[in-house]
Amino acid sequence: MKRILPTLALTLAASPALAHLDPNEHGSVMAGLSHPVFGLDHILAMVAVGLWAVSLGGRAIVALPAAFVGAMILGYFAAVAGVPLPFVEPMILVSVFALGLALAFAFRLPVWAAATAVGFFGLFHGHAHGGELGSAGALAFGIGFAISTALLHAFGVVVAIMAGRALRGANILRGLGVLTALGGLWVVVAG
Repeated sequence: MKRILPTLALTLAASPALAHLDPNEHGSVMAGLSHPVFGLDHILAMVAVGLWAVSLGGRAIVALPAAFVGAMILGYFAAVAGVPLPFVEPMILVSVFALGLALAFAFRLPVWAAATAVGFFGLFHGHAHGGELGSAGALAFGIGFAISTALLHAFGVVVAIMAGRALRGANILRGLGVLTALGGLWVVVAG
């Protein structure tokens, strides 16, 4: 009984977890800023874009994040306008796995091909965000999650640059790719 009462009290006192900030309480920009960081699948994909961009080097460092954010914004406004896009959630999971494999196997695609691939995935991520707009203002929410996404890409870029300076930096990036792909599989199994 001594164990049951504290557990019961904590259970009754617990409030439901919110997956995203309420735009009515926190504002549309803050809801948008926080939105990508509440989903492991989004975090893994967006950081992986920055990691892969650095592993490709040169213009890819700017081109891949820009392609992802640009296509994500298109997907977002398509969802807000009510334009359907099939297989949104499965493609988000595929994006995590594919980007992880691109890192793990050090895929060396031309910049235009890599940017096209991440842009394709960005379209689905954006559509998912637009489908979860709720009561948020569309423009403010979109600005918020575009900024947050760009910051996650930048984080991936910084991590990859730091890894590149380390001994066996290429192996570190490949290891991060394996972890990203495994994280994508975990999201599938846990979801």
